[in-house]
Amino acid sequence: MVKPEVIKIDEVEYVRKDSMPKTTGEIRIVILQRGWVVVGRFSQVGSNCKLTNANIIRTWGTTKGLGEIAMNGPTSKTILDRSPEINFHELTVIAMINCVESAWNTKLS
Repeated sequence: MVKPEVIKIDEVEYVRKDSMPKTTGEIRIVILQRGWVVVGRFSQVGSNCKLTNANIIRTWGTTKGLGEIAMNGPTSKTILDRSPEINFHELTVIAMINCVESAWNTKLS
């Protein structure tokens, strides 16, 4: 049976709770299967995840791992490759690291 995304009652539309984004716009580093490490503004609807303003992190450029750039933003040795929107399934995620917004804002605009 197909579940409707939206229903209308008395001329008011209601959207399914599980079709709404779980989080919207938080900057996260996402480690995916096969060694992909990406960063961007994260959102999720159901099991579908998306990064907008995305970059592939080709070189971390850190001495203290991914946590260093999550907290302080990219270093002078970090290499980021701009990417269109990145879509992936939640089961392909190995780990996610929340980033400090102010450290990344200028790098993801």
